[in-house]
Amino acid sequence: MKIEMLDCDAVMRQLWDFLDGELTPERDAAVRAHLGVCKRCYPQQNFEESFLRALSASRRTHSSPDAIKTRVLAALRADGFAA
Repeated sequence: MKIEMLDCDAVMRQLWDFLDGELTPERDAAVRAHLGVCKRCYPQQNFEESFLRALSASRRTHSSPDAIKTRVLAALRADGFAA
């Protein structure tokens, strides 16, 4: 399999999808290859991975009232970020 070479802008646009495991295997490999060599993009990936881990850990220890969850989801839907 030939791995497509991506530039930094393309990687940053796809970083959240990459971290969420939502890319195709080919695109995942291309992003992973870029992050493996790019000193500019790696810190951003590292930060966002740390953020997701902290967010996940806080969800396990702190739950929010249903009213807040409803308001946040409604705002995300209104901005096109949630279905």
